[in-house]
Amino acid sequence: MIARAAATLASVVAVLAVAACGPAIYETPIETPIKPKLDTSPFQRVLVVGFVAGGSEDVDANLETVRLLRSQLRTKSSLRVIEADPVSLLDAAPAQARAQAAAAGKPAVTLDPAALPKQIRDEKDIEAYDYLFTSPDYWKQLGEEFQGPLIVTGTVLFTPYARTGFVQRENESVDAYGRRSVEPTKTYMERKGYILRPKFVFIDGRTGAVMHSEIFREEVLYNPNQETPALSSYFELMDRLIPGFLGTLSSQKIRGMRVLLR
Repeated sequence: MIARAAATLASVVAVLAVAACGPAIYETPIETPIKPKLDTSPFQRVLVVGFVAGGSEDVDANLETVRLLRSQLRTKSSLRVIEADPVSLLDAAPAQARAQAAAAGKPAVTLDPAALPKQIRDEKDIEAYDYLFTSPDYWKQLGEEFQGPLIVTGTVLFTPYARTGFVQRENESVDAYGRRSVEPTKTYMERKGYILRPKFVFIDGRTGAVMHSEIFREEVLYNPNQETPALSSYFELMDRLIPGFLGTLSSQKIRGMRVLLR
């Protein structure tokens, strides 16, 4: 009996020892490929032509977006970027409105160029120009000038806004013994920032047909004592959505860690 008890005790000790040691844990970096949303294999070149843009007068959203997207595509896409002056779609829109009305056999009042907002302030203003991207003749003619590339265009709305409400802040204090403590408190304040809402439209320059379109939206708010230039905010918000834009045209990789047990 004593021998049996001793054997049982030894077994328990062995199990506990193994459990205490536990399995070995290894972290292995992995990359997950994501296929592009758009098949760009028929194209060798891409033309970021220009955007219907508005909102803040402190930033030329059309020019800045063209420059930024071309820069990203040069380094992160297999397509060759065409260097050309950005097109002012606001100037081209009235003529296309008349052309569409004439092609459909409708009176010009259906797409009245005079009714188009001259200054774009909000989403309603910018949506008035959506018809421009359903003008295949216009885009096909433009594509023929550059031997039928993939055309990137769309709308960009960059607007200031403010929000009032409670914001949690951390107050740090030091007691008589020099010990520091942090206590979260809620403060009612008005914060100001910007909203960036681009709509990217991808058009086949050979036919003028829309291949894909996608809308993004990002916003940022700053504390009252923080002064951030509008252009800096624009680039901050564009930096967040650029991966989504690039994921439409080329395969991307998401990096992460996988935990292995041995």
